[in-house]
Amino acid sequence: FYSNEKAAELVALDDALNSLAKFDERKVRIIEMRYFGGMSLEETAAALNLSIATIGHETRLARAWLHREMNRA
Repeated sequence: FYSNEKAAELVALDDALNSLAKFDERKVRIIEMRYFGGMSLEETAAALNLSIATIGHETRLARAWLHREMNRA
């Protein structure tokens, strides 16, 4: 079971991912594959037919965006 704090973090993450999806679906798919699916940079790049460098860059941008969104509250 999750504590109230962890549950609130999960809700905030879900909200942030939904907001990000409104203007950059690819970054959300990358985050889902890497962090929820456990895929490596290489696996994600192959699945999306993108370069490893692009996946790394998009991951960093998405993580920074999600961090900022989640800390706004």
